[in-house]
Amino acid sequence: MTGYCVRKAVLVGMEQDFSQFTNEELLIKYKHTKDIKIKHELVMRYMYMVKSISIQMRDVYLSFAQVEDIVNEGVLTIMGGIEKFDPDMNVKFETYISKRIRGMIIDMARKQDWIPRSVRKNAKELEQAAIELCNRLGRFPTPQETADHMNISLEKYLEAIGKTNVYSVLSLDMVLEPGTETKKTVQMPAVSENDQPENHYLQEEFKQLLVEAINNLKDNEQKVISLYYMDELNMKEIAHVMNVSEPRISQIHSNAIQKLKIYLTGLNA
Repeated sequence: MTGYCVRKAVLVGMEQDFSQFTNEELLIKYKHTKDIKIKHELVMRYMYMVKSISIQMRDVYLSFAQVEDIVNEGVLTIMGGIEKFDPDMNVKFETYISKRIRGMIIDMARKQDWIPRSVRKNAKELEQAAIELCNRLGRFPTPQETADHMNISLEKYLEAIGKTNVYSVLSLDMVLEPGTETKKTVQMPAVSENDQPENHYLQEEFKQLLVEAINNLKDNEQKVISLYYMDELNMKEIAHVMNVSEPRISQIHSNAIQKLKIYLTGLNA
């Protein structure tokens, strides 16, 4: 569907006033009535999320798509999410749809296979070095220790970490999203699965592991992860908040992602 058609579909029937209803009330109302005007209103109300996430994740898709393409796909993702979302689930729609929009961008990146082979190779070498040192030291290695292990200078190590930043963003998102091949994933359950105690238990266990993993990061790493994944700032905005250079933020972020991946996937067990 073209951008024009998406916008036209969203704007149809907007003459009705829904200002007295909250988003939650409209979601419930739509489930009962399937009124297309309510659906259009909901899409308009959640458009800000598409725009915010498309800006935040632009480094992931700019080599193969434009922001407008992502926004248009995001509108369709919201429309589909409204149909599938169950208001009785113990999850806010904002959380649910945010994961779906991020997942849509990740799926697009997966299909494009756009990451250069050299970047993938470097990322795997960095990760393998960290795993080997984790096993040997019983803790996550310092940048200098990793550089020494790889027989490169600290400067070259930090440069390599910075270059693999986008790959790291995508890689961790794949760990946290459904459809990955990793052992532990966290995903939004289907209604039929939500009542199954084993699925609920696994989700809670993963959340605890994630909190534990983040708590083991350095303060600056925790802050970058929080600003990127919780506040949904991009690297440039995070650099401004923390008053350091954007390349430095990329290094901190990549290092933190590397630690979280190793911890969450049990590679150092």
